[in-house]
Formats: sequence, C-alpha cells, structure tokens
Amino acid sequence: MELFKYKAIDETGRFITGRMDAINPGDLEVRLKRLGLDLISFKQVQKVGRNLFTRHGINRTDLITFCYHLEQLLRAGVPILDALSDLRDSVDNPRLREVIIAMIETISGGKSLSEAMADFPNEFGDVFINLIRAGEQSGELPTVLEHITENLKWQDEQAAHTRKIFIYPALVLVLITGVLFFLMLYLVPQLMQFMQNMGEELPFHTRMLIVISDFFTKYWYAIILVPAMILLGAYIGMKTSPEFHRKVDELKFKIPVLGPILKKMIMTRFTNYFAIMYASGITVMECVKSGEKIVGNTAIAAAVREAGRLIGEGEGISAAFEKTALFPPLVLRMLRVGENTGTLEKSLQNVSYFYNREVKESVEQLQEMIGPALTVLIGLLVAWIMFSILGPIYDLIAKIKV
Repeated sequence: MELFKYKAIDETGRFITGRMDAINPGDLEVRLKRLGLDLISFKQVQKVGRNLFTRHGINRTDLITFCYHLEQLLRAGVPILDALSDLRDSVDNPRLREVIIAMIETISGGKSLSEAMADFPNEFGDVFINLIRAGEQSGELPTVLEHITENLKWQDEQAAHTRKIFIYPALVLVLITGVLFFLMLYLVPQLMQFMQNMGEELPFHTRMLIVISDFFTKYWYAIILVPAMILLGAYIGMKTSPEFHRKVDELKFKIPVLGPILKKMIMTRFTNYFAIMYASGITVMECVKSGEKIVGNTAIAAAVREAGRLIGEGEGISAAFEKTALFPPLVLRMLRVGENTGTLEKSLQNVSYFYNREVKESVEQLQEMIGPALTVLIGLLVAWIMFSILGPIYDLIAKIKV
C-alpha cells in the first residue's frame, strides 16, 4: 500500500485535507467515497513500509481527548463509526485526524476497533491496543476507555515528576559549572597576577587555586569535551551492547537520592499498568509480557521477563517476582496478598498509589534540598577563592603598617 496526501470536499462543500493509505489512486477515491468525501487532488507521499508515522505526531493530551470523547459517545449509545466520524471532524491534530480517517475505513471493511488501532502501533502502542481488545471481548469498552483516560492523565503526572527529577539538577549543575568557569578563567587570573607581583610567599591554598586556575585556562576544552565524550561513549555502548545497557540501567538505581526515586517511579508504572490490564480481563502472562515493554529500564525488563518465564513454568506470581531479586518487599508482599485473596488488581493499585505518593513527596523534598545546597556550594566556592586571594593581601597590608 501507498500513502497519499489528498484534498477532498465533503457533502457540505467544506474542503478537507489529509493523508490516507491506499493501494492506488483509484482505491484512494473509493475509500474517500465511503467516508462521504469527493477526491479533488492527491499526491503520493511515501511508502507505508517506511513507517512515516511516528508517535511525535500525537501527544498524550491528544490521546486523552480522543479516549474521553470516544468513551462518552459510546456510553451514550452512539455507534462506533458515527463516534469516530464525530471525532474526525472535531479534533485539531492533523495526524490524529489522519489516523481516525484510516480507522474508519478499516472498521467499515469489517474489522474491529482494536484491529484498526493495530495498524498504528507507533501511535497507540501494544498496551493500549491490548486493553481495547480486552474491552471489546468483555463488552466493557467504555469502561476500558475510562481506565485508559485516567492512566494517560497519570502518565502526564509521572512525566512531570521525571522532568523535575532530571531537569532541575541538570540546570543546577550547569549554573555551578558556569560560575566555576567564570571564576577560574576570568576573575582568578586577574587577581593572581596582582598577587604574584607582590613578591610574597603565597600560602598553600592560594598556590592550589593558581594551579587549578591555570589548568582551567590551558585545558578548558578538555574539561568540556571529556565528559561529553564519556556520555557519547556510554550512549553508543547502550545502543550497541544490550549487556552494557543493562549494567547502566542497574547503575542508575545506585545514584544517591535520584536512584531510589527512579526505581519507585518504574515500580509505580509497572504496577499501575499491570492492575489496569488485569482488571480489563487480560491474562497474567499477557500482563507480564506487556509490562516488560513499558517499564523503560532494561534491568527491570529482564527481571519481568524472567518472572514471566517462571510463571509460565507453574511458579506463583509473587514467588516468581521474588526470585528476580529486583522487586522491593512492598511489591512482593502486595502481590502475595492479591494472590491469596483474589484481589490482585486492587493490591497492585494500592502499591501504585503508595509509590506515586512517595515519588511526589521525594521530588518535592529534592527540590527543597537543591536550593539551599546550591547556595551553600557556591558560597563555599566563593569563600575559598576570596580567602585564597584576600588572605595574602591582608598579610601584606599588615606588614606595611608594621
């Protein structure tokens, strides 16, 4: 099939532009006719096999709006094709409109909503599609869409926490680095030139400051390039070596302060998705398989994969996850409780709620700590430089007075 960019007109005379998959121009015209559109012009864009569609065209907010409106229309008894047609005419995102148009065409051809979404794995993802399929099979599609909407909103909150965890410390690091470079490359050399002309013997801490300032002056490019090269090498290593990638992901959990928060966020994501999928009627093995893809950490993904293998061999859920040695006691305990009481989804939701609250509190505490820590660090740095410079000057002035 080919991807065409088209311009068409509807029954009201309104011009509509978009993209659609079709075998050839004749097939494109037939597909648009079924949607009540008359083809005016078209242009072949790119082979579908090249996967022009990317997730970047549809953001999380667009998906939230799509799921919420579709849920409301289905609860009101609107047929799926009519609901999608209404959404097609109301959404603002051009890429989402193209996807909806293609889905309408697919469903008109006799396929289900989940099968239509499966044509766009980059836009919806395996977990999304599996949940829709489970909702269709159970007859609870509006309820599943409601769960997905709440989950997408929760993802937005988690993304905000992630940005706070990594962006704020990065900005602090950049600020400290900028201050350090300014002092070592500009301020200290000017003051040191004056001090060296005094002819007095300089104390040890002042001589150390001169050595460090000279190093910055001569090798400032190395100070910038070496960390950049290390990061680039780590990135390439993670892309080319799965084992190296796993080691790096394990190392992330050992970073002071940030590591435990990151692990809690991953556990929150895993338990939240697991609970939603299990409550929607998806089997434990399918939940585990999907969970492996959404954790976002190769070390945890490997542990989930191993747990899935053990469960497939007849091991209990909690016992299987315990043998991986990567899941915290709280998660294991709640899995055990859920198994014994038959309320696995409720137990996992409790874990997700608990960790979500802990992550939020930890991020807020981290932000409160970074401000004072930055002030103290810069204060100590400036105090050391001023003491190293003003101390000898004060000693010289004292000798002159004597």
